[in-house]
Amino acid sequence: MTTTQYPSTKQDILQRLLKEERRTAQELAEALNISPQAIRRHLKNLESAGLIEHQQLQEGMGRPQHVYQLTRKGRDRLPNRYGEFAVSLLDTLSETVDKEQFSTILQKQWERKAKEYRERLGNGSLEKRVAKLVKMRQAEGYMAEWHTIKPKDNNGKIGTHYVIVEHNCAISQVAQSFPSVCGHELEMFAVALHDCHVERTHWLNDGEHQCGYLVYQPTE
Repeated sequence: MTTTQYPSTKQDILQRLLKEERRTAQELAEALNISPQAIRRHLKNLESAGLIEHQQLQEGMGRPQHVYQLTRKGRDRLPNRYGEFAVSLLDTLSETVDKEQFSTILQKQWERKAKEYRERLGNGSLEKRVAKLVKMRQAEGYMAEWHTIKPKDNNGKIGTHYVIVEHNCAISQVAQSFPSVCGHELEMFAVALHDCHVERTHWLNDGEHQCGYLVYQPTE
């Protein structure tokens, strides 16, 4: 896919909508410190290019507001490290070997990646490993971040859980054509954080705004 580099303000708008999902023109203007008139011109251009879309949101008795969000084309326009070559290679591979062999090859690839992650993460505290994993994912083109939550169990005891959030998919073109790679990604995190429970909470391929993973160490 050929990517056109947009001027910095338009790129900033796309990045903001990628991370925050939906925003009004006024909210974007305040966040980017530019005038509402200027932001509306940029939004009009981005919408004409098919990179964003708007919905009308009615709040109270006033006029409905336009709330903007990225389209799939807009998500794909943001930087990623993989492109048509990877999809073409997998297409060729899927036509060359049978389904079982193809599945085995994908599994081996993610097992190798999981082993690399696990070796690089080491055996520090879970918080340090989660933070390091997120930095590794960022270096690979993911807009990733992590948060700490402290839920209570059935006995009222407070534990520490971690949430890994990825606002984009650095392999989106591959994932759209071969959704099974997402299942392997969950397995990869589980192996990399081998002493933890890892579950997917959000999934871009299901139409959600982000991929999310809950990570915690089970109690005895």
